[in-house]
Amino acid sequence: MQALLEFTPLGVFLIAYYAAGLYAATAALMLAMGALLIIDYARGRRVPPMHALSAVLVFAFGTATLALHNQRFIQWKPTVFFWLASLAFLGSFWIGERTLAQRLLSAALPGEVHVEAPVWRRLNWIWIVFYGFLGILNLVIAFNASERAWVNFKVFGLTVATFLFIGAQIAWLSRRIAAPVQRA
Repeated sequence: MQALLEFTPLGVFLIAYYAAGLYAATAALMLAMGALLIIDYARGRRVPPMHALSAVLVFAFGTATLALHNQRFIQWKPTVFFWLASLAFLGSFWIGERTLAQRLLSAALPGEVHVEAPVWRRLNWIWIVFYGFLGILNLVIAFNASERAWVNFKVFGLTVATFLFIGAQIAWLSRRIAAPVQRA
């Protein structure tokens, strides 16, 4: 259910884009993000930080897009999000006991898992580079391809790339997990 909720704003954006264009899709995305925040709060009395960050960016860049009637603002939103996420991963080297990669991925691994700290640090660096790269790639597509190509890239390309990236890391970590030691 949570995964479906997280992708609802993206689906609303895509449907609205094909039905009425980028400006209608931007307005629909803003409404869908607002609804997601309300649902998040109603379900858990809190809003996940990534949802909050994404919503702030959608509201800021969406408002600029609609007020100035300039699509470039909404096209910058994924890049800013990815670069801020990259900075958050970078900051996690010094803030908290665990890197952000460890906090995110350890929940997806089975049982009690012991992965060495240098491995988590390497994975954290990989996240930093990945999000930095996605931010650059978004700008390349936004400024060099058609609006429709950018919308499809934003909805499908970035989503698939992120899922493959996370899946590859979980699979790689899962293969390196030693079998638990049996104690008598």
